[in-house]
Amino acid sequence: MRRALGLLLLWTVLLATSLSWAGGGGAESPLLRVPWKVTEHRLPNGMRALLLPDKRAPAVVFLVWYQVGSREERAGKTGLAHLLEHMMFRGTKERSGKEFSNLIKRNGGSHNAFTSYDYTAYYERMPADRLELVMQLEADRMVNLELRKEDFEPEKNVVLEERRTRTDDSPTSLLFEQVQAAAFTAHPYRNPIIGWERDIRSLGLDDLREFYRRYYDPANAIAVIVGDFEPEQAVRLLEKHFGPVPTRKPAGRPAFQQNAERVERRVVVRKEAELPYLSMAHHAPHWKSGDGHALAMLEAVLGGGETSRLHQRLVRRDQIALSAGADYTYISVDPGLFYLFAQPVPGKKAEEVERAIQEELDRLIKEGVTREELDRALRSVEAQTVFSMDNPFYRAMLLGRAAVAGDWRLVESFLPGLAKVKPEDVVRVAKAYLGPEARTTGVLVPLPLERKPRRPPASLPHGPADGGR
Repeated sequence: MRRALGLLLLWTVLLATSLSWAGGGGAESPLLRVPWKVTEHRLPNGMRALLLPDKRAPAVVFLVWYQVGSREERAGKTGLAHLLEHMMFRGTKERSGKEFSNLIKRNGGSHNAFTSYDYTAYYERMPADRLELVMQLEADRMVNLELRKEDFEPEKNVVLEERRTRTDDSPTSLLFEQVQAAAFTAHPYRNPIIGWERDIRSLGLDDLREFYRRYYDPANAIAVIVGDFEPEQAVRLLEKHFGPVPTRKPAGRPAFQQNAERVERRVVVRKEAELPYLSMAHHAPHWKSGDGHALAMLEAVLGGGETSRLHQRLVRRDQIALSAGADYTYISVDPGLFYLFAQPVPGKKAEEVERAIQEELDRLIKEGVTREELDRALRSVEAQTVFSMDNPFYRAMLLGRAAVAGDWRLVESFLPGLAKVKPEDVVRVAKAYLGPEARTTGVLVPLPLERKPRRPPASLPHGPADGGR
């Protein structure tokens, strides 16, 4: 019954999507188009806004994206962006951090923040008639943040504890961190978003003040609003609350380049753990490349869920892995990594799953991919995307990430781009980018466990570091 209801809902959503895009899809299937009736606005001080009305519920999601993340941190000063994100909840000249949170809660909302390589973002979910309140609050802390010594050391300790629990005590998270650091030799993507422990400990208030002054500027910010509002009214409110914030005209983002060196690297992490783990990282181009869509389809074919090749081979058929998958970042400021990974079952070694993954890669390159397999993978990605569109926060996330990476319209062209990928394109990019000659392989070698509570599962290194509010 649950499956039948799910299929019915899917087709209902697809039909609604199709109707709303009548005439907008050209010769392509209209089912592959998602309605993005976005209004763009730019304030005189340089701040941008993306407005996406959705009247299905009387609520709004409001985010302010600052185009700065761990990517902008200098050597020895890693962790600045994330630590500053924490301090943004400690209050301004106008109101304390506690007052900020209480105002949101008393008005029926919730709020939080997250930091990634390319951005730092703050968000509120609120009833629709409270949109002006959150604009007032965010405009205030864009320019009036108080960075006090009595708040700084306790918040730094919170971050150090966050790092310990999420990375240092998590064997697989530590493995991914080390693989990322080994793969990137000339790009700040090599540094963890939360920062290296020694750097976090050495950060001072002056570091944060300089970082805040340099990057928290309206000309470096993008507001994203999704929900029940009128665009004209939202623009008036943006002009009222963010318009008076002066800009210092921040410099553009620094350019970094990481060439895909033809050097094979191997990282071995020995740590207390129950099971081994294997991670294989390959440099891969992102959305600016003509190969981006083919790489996204390769990710779906190899590691996109239980019907993918790696899961079917390693988990279902050979039963040598508890899990196996792939991860590729299409939207980012600079190119990232294409990951393949697996966790062996008890009694099996990382080398066995590594060999099986390589055999599946070789088979894909030698025998190719069928049209039916590619269509199945496309339907899976399409269904996940369409279902996700029901969530205003997810749409706001997609818009913001794409805007920071270069163009919010990436979200419009993603599915149509996938539909154009041919089986030979998938084989070509697998051959071009997933070869062993430029691979960084990480192996977790488990040491005997002390009696400690089980830690949460690892997240891939490009996942944002949450503020945890």
